[in-house]
This record gives sequence, C-alpha cells and structure tokens, in this order.
Amino acid sequence: MIPTARPPTARITVLIAEDHAVVREGFRRILELEGDFQVVGEAQNGRQAVELAVSLLPGVILMDIAMPMLNGLEATRQILRTDPSRRILILSAHSDDAYVRNASESGAAGFLLKQTSASDVCRAIREVHQGRTHFSPSISRRQERLDPRMGRRTGSTTGKSAQLTSREMETLQLIAEGRANKEIASDLGIGIKTVEKHREHLMRKLDLHDTAGITRYAISEGIIENSVQVTIV
Repeated sequence: MIPTARPPTARITVLIAEDHAVVREGFRRILELEGDFQVVGEAQNGRQAVELAVSLLPGVILMDIAMPMLNGLEATRQILRTDPSRRILILSAHSDDAYVRNASESGAAGFLLKQTSASDVCRAIREVHQGRTHFSPSISRRQERLDPRMGRRTGSTTGKSAQLTSREMETLQLIAEGRANKEIASDLGIGIKTVEKHREHLMRKLDLHDTAGITRYAISEGIIENSVQVTIV
C-alpha cells in the first residue's frame, strides 16, 4: 500500500501595519523564521491597513496604535465594520489603561506590547487566529484585578469617542497632528467647509474648545503619541 501524502498545513496569513520600516522588518523576520506564518502585506499607516485588509483578507492583522493619518484603533473599527471576521492584534509601546480599554472597545482580539519576546508574538498570533483573545501577561494581570471581564472581546464602544463618526475621528487625528483645514480637506478628499463642520461637531460632542484641547484628548486616548505635537499650549 502506497502511503498517502499528508497535505501541507495552511499557513496563517499576516498583515503587518506599522509606520516604522525597521519595526515592520523585525516582525517580518520573526514570523518568517516560523513555518506556519506567511506575511502577505505591510502597511505604513492606518488607511493602507484598511485597504490591504479588504484586498488581502489576512488571517491576522498586527496593528500598531500610533500611525499617521489614521490611527490603529480607528483602522480596526473600520476594518471590523466591513468584515467582523478579521482578527486584529493591537501593538503598542504603552500599556496605559486608556490604550488597553480603547483597543478592547474597538473590537481588537488582543493587545501586545512591542517589548514582548518573539515567542510571545508568535503565540499571540496563533491564539487570536484560533478565535481566542490575547493580552500581554502584565496587562492581563492588571486588568483582571480591575475588571474580571477584561479578557473577553466585547466589540462595544462606551467612551466619548464612540459618539464620533469615522470622518470625525479622522479629522480629530489630523487636527491633533497639526494639519490645517486645507491640508485635512486634501488628505480626506473633502471640501474645507466639510472639514469645518466635522471639526465643529467633534468639539461639541467631546466638549472641547480649541486645538490644544483636541490634541490633549488625542494623546490621552492613545490616538496619537505625545511626540507628534512638540508644543501644546
């Protein structure tokens, strides 16, 4: 009897969304050393991540939070709104409660600190691909003390940011990054009057009164990093 060859195990396809090329390369090298991963694409900002998630349909998306033009949290929301089956693992250098809470509320399947080991990165990807959640151990322990329900993926959004539309969130980030209305209009492909309307709406919804307030809010919520704006008055 001739033995039947076993079909090769399908590899987990991964999209890496990270604005720093050297970090993307590092994650790619880690995954390529394993036999069960295939990096199918790389995105350097949130908008590219959304586009590639739709076109490539990766099994898991490694999504950095702090990316220009569209942050990882809003990119996550937009991807899951289009395709709730996508599995997204948030990456961050910060473990602040606001970052973790917002990641969970965006619908992400997990939260991984960039300082984690290569083996933990691979384990996290496998776990979220199998339908489970994964939080870096230090975050998981802290959150379990604060809220035993933290380990579950809720997909709900309860903070003030939930009141904003996707366009308002994009406008908020671009304002916080220091873009003028004309630049924002060009980036989003909309008119300046529309930008002004989005700005007015988001400020009212968030009870903010000036650009400095918008920037502080964006930093506190993990929408941008503190380094994006050098001076906040």
